[in-house]
This record gives sequence, structure tokens and C-alpha cells, in this order.
Amino acid sequence: MNKPEAFEEIYARASERKGGNERLESLLPEVLSQDELMQYSDAELLSAMSKQVFQSGFVWKVVEQKWPQYQKAFFEFDPLKVLMLSPEQIQQRAEDPALIRHLKKTQAIYENALMTREIAQEHGSLARYIALWPVEEITGLWQQLKQRGARLGGNTGPYFLRSIGKDTFLLTEDVKGYLKAHQLVDASFTSQSGLNEVQAVFNHWQQSSGRSMAQISRILACSVGDNRL
Repeated sequence: MNKPEAFEEIYARASERKGGNERLESLLPEVLSQDELMQYSDAELLSAMSKQVFQSGFVWKVVEQKWPQYQKAFFEFDPLKVLMLSPEQIQQRAEDPALIRHLKKTQAIYENALMTREIAQEHGSLARYIALWPVEEITGLWQQLKQRGARLGGNTGPYFLRSIGKDTFLLTEDVKGYLKAHQLVDASFTSQSGLNEVQAVFNHWQQSSGRSMAQISRILACSVGDNRL
């Protein structure tokens, strides 16, 4: 693998492409502190997680419009109440025209409620589990969500974390293209060794820049591809 490019150079390129530092800074995501993340209820996190599952590969606006109906149909996403649903009731919701007709994604709500409950029993709450996970090992949390949950692989788990304010980078096509073009990753992005390589690169940039992983990820994406001002 090659040595990572100095982050100052990446930032300068992104700034030039986006019309200056002020404009670039306005595009950067915010992250929450550990204390702020711990304020989430398990129901709020299950709702956010479920919404991300439905938005994956679907029109986000449609999911957003239907989400109030999902909140009602799934008891405000209280994990214990969701887990009381029978297979027949899950099937009914998957066929409800007021919702989105997708059995596997609907079933994932139940399965992720089970994961949420199990983690809460182990760590006090899902929010605490996520909040205390070290950012320098964030791909490990991605893997936990994928392995323990349902339909949280690929970018779905990371996008869920980003949506709730947990600091994480994202492997968008622009970011992956940059890492490959600069020969910073030898293995597949879906393999453990590949994720370890990516984590090491982002840790390097985080230590040199003092910025959050989320900001580094966005700045990197703004520095390449077709997303000029």
C-alpha cells in the first residue's frame, strides 16, 4: 500500500472544488458526543435503523412520507412491543398498502428489535453500546450490526450510524474510488482485511487533522469525482 496523501492537500482540493473553505465547512456533517448519543431511547434507535433499512435501494422521500404510519403500526418502535407481534401480524404489515410492501424488510424490523433488546440486556441500552464504541475501531461496529442485526450490511449500518450522529466515515463510491486510485487498500472493501486497511487510513487522517471521521469522509468525497460546485 502507498502512504496516505497529506490531509491538508485533500482539504485544499475539496475547498477549491466547492468554492472556498466557508462553503466546504457548511457541507460537513455534525457528530454527537457520547453523552448526547446516550440520550436516545432504544425505540428511537430501532426506528432510525428500520428507516435506513427501508431507504436502502428505495426512494428516500417515499419512506419519509410513510414513516408516521410505520411509527403507528409498530407501536412507536418499542422493541418489547414489536417482539410481541406474531408472524401473521408481520405478514399483514408487509401487505398493508399504507406501508411499503416488502416482507423481508418488514421482517427485519422484528429481527432488529430482537438485536436491540439483546444488546440492551448486555450493555444497558443500544445507545450506550453505540456511544461507547471507539471511533478508531468503527468498522468493528459496522460488523457487529451486520452480524447481529438484519439487512444492516453494506452501507446501511454506517448510514444508520451517521443518521443518529455517531462519528463514522462512509464508503461511498467516491471514497472507495479515491482509496483504490491511490492504492491505499489492497483487499476487498467487504473483507475484514480491507476494512482494517481503510480504518488505518482514516485513523491516520484523524490523528493528523484532528477532525471527526464524518468530516474527513465528506471532505474526501468532495475532493474527487463529479461533485464540483
